[in-house]
Amino acid sequence: MPVLAYVLFKVNSGTEREVCQKIVAFDEVLHAEIIFGEFDVIAKISASDLDALEDFLSQKLRNVPSVVLTSTMVVGREYRGKNQRLKST
Repeated sequence: MPVLAYVLFKVNSGTEREVCQKIVAFDEVLHAEIIFGEFDVIAKISASDLDALEDFLSQKLRNVPSVVLTSTMVVGREYRGKNQRLKST
């Protein structure tokens, strides 16, 4: 069963764009954004299962240069807004 997760990143100051460019190159990363607040970057991740998610986080994402800290939130249930739902004809 596929697993979705959001990963929040703290990165070295001034490296937000560089980190985003590097992490979106991974197949597991659906998208990444620079954010303002306690964290600097957020990414939505898709993995085949929890083991694959753990491998991806520990072996790839956390090894990206300038990443200081990550915090991962696994999605329990996803809801889509009106504009994101499939339209039936």
